[in-house]
Amino acid sequence: MKRSKLNFMTKAAMLSVIGFLLMFIAIPIPIFPSFLTIDISDLPALIGSFALGPVAGIVIELVKNILHGIFVGGTAFVGEFANFVVGSLLVWTAGIIYKRKKTKTNAIVGLLVGTLVMSVGASFLNYFIVLPLYEAVLHFPVSAIVAMGTKINPHITNLNSFVIFSILPFNILKGIVASGITMAVYKSVAPFIQKEAAAAKVAEEKA
Repeated sequence: MKRSKLNFMTKAAMLSVIGFLLMFIAIPIPIFPSFLTIDISDLPALIGSFALGPVAGIVIELVKNILHGIFVGGTAFVGEFANFVVGSLLVWTAGIIYKRKKTKTNAIVGLLVGTLVMSVGASFLNYFIVLPLYEAVLHFPVSAIVAMGTKINPHITNLNSFVIFSILPFNILKGIVASGITMAVYKSVAPFIQKEAAAAKVAEEKA
């Protein structure tokens, strides 16, 4: 049991650090406000969720955001909180579906459903919690955020339209990018993670 837990913690920690480092590679998308940037920091959590289980995916999301809040900061953990919740919706949903039947088809279904759940969840989260927190904690008015969206898309006139035309499509795009890369690399990296976990389990059973 101890060896299995240690193996889990080691793999999760390794993937968390990779996720944290990937948060520094953020690409702005011209059709969205500048603070909405695409990164692939959910990739290690998705790999962990598929290889070690959905709980691992959430642990990886949590640790990477704690590291980011401590070493980078700048948002009083509001941004990290949002990143954690939104990322967890994706990796938990995808991981649960894949765990039921570990096939390529189920992986694709899990990633697509996870992207949908994440995008809808992110919309509600930003509307009711995150954007109001930015205003209350960081004194960054919601009206200023909406104005940033209006400069890019004239259809954005209030918080509702900002969420519909910016937050929702942005997270759909982010989920598609993360899902595509996950499908491309998972087959290559999963055997290493699963082999180590299986070896720890066998050693435990023999002990």
